[in-house]
Amino acid sequence: MHPLAKRLINGDERALARAISLIENDDKDKLTILKDIHQHTGKAYYLGLTGSPGAGKSSLVNRLISHLRALNLTVGIVAVDPTSPFSGGALLGDRVRMAEHFTDRGVFIRSMGTRGSLGGLARTTKETVRLMDAYGFDVILIETVGVGQSELDIMKIADTTAVVLNPGSGDIVQIFKAGIMEIADLYCINKADLPGVPKLLGQLESLLEIINHDSDWKTPVVQTISTENKNIDGLWNAAKEHQRYLLESGEGEKRRKQHLQTEVYEVVHAELMKDLLIHEKEHEETWIHELTNGEVDPYSVAEAIMAKWLNQGKSDSNE
Repeated sequence: MHPLAKRLINGDERALARAISLIENDDKDKLTILKDIHQHTGKAYYLGLTGSPGAGKSSLVNRLISHLRALNLTVGIVAVDPTSPFSGGALLGDRVRMAEHFTDRGVFIRSMGTRGSLGGLARTTKETVRLMDAYGFDVILIETVGVGQSELDIMKIADTTAVVLNPGSGDIVQIFKAGIMEIADLYCINKADLPGVPKLLGQLESLLEIINHDSDWKTPVVQTISTENKNIDGLWNAAKEHQRYLLESGEGEKRRKQHLQTEVYEVVHAELMKDLLIHEKEHEETWIHELTNGEVDPYSVAEAIMAKWLNQGKSDSNE
């Protein structure tokens, strides 16, 4: 077993932080660490929170951490922030709102930049969640960057996905068009003290009748005011109710199987692309000149690269 993986499994917080950094930087030991910790995962409850910018997700997560700690549950948090397309850096501002938990040994907060990854999640978010799971946290909260339609990746990792709205979100039909509403296992109307809540509730309930028509799970709507710490217990109870549904209906096992299957394909894709890019750059991408001069099209180049790699794979297997 990798020394870092062994320390992480034994509850070494510094080892967890170091392992996440290695994962983010695509270190040569990345896959070894992930393989070693895999059998120790699957015990934590993954709760994802997503929604449009300004919905109050970070403040809600902060209150939720306090509530979970009061229940004597340990909490890991992955807060994903947008990355600058120019500098490549991220503000990582979510940590500012969670400062009161920095000294709590039962809480671990990791902010991550998207680094150009679509889907509202950083490319390495799944691996980070797995590391936190192996470390032994009871609950892992995943807060995604508020970017609308591209946040749908959260459904590929979370057991329960909460979509956070507020009365200032605009026309609910427009939010549905973004696709974000369809991934919800529960809805949270935050900032419920603002005007417009009855209208938002009415629109939401009308559209939920369409979504829930043939579903065994009837998506609940919870109202919260995170700034006043109101009904955070209601949000957690709704999440726990969904967790029970997943367990009793078998849907949870089905979801985890789908998540693992997707993860395998993503790892294969990432590793193949990494090797392919290194190989092509080492050979100076000889096709680029023909492509820019219009002598060949991108599709023919792609086919040629694929054929070369497939033939190479067959040659390697025959040796």
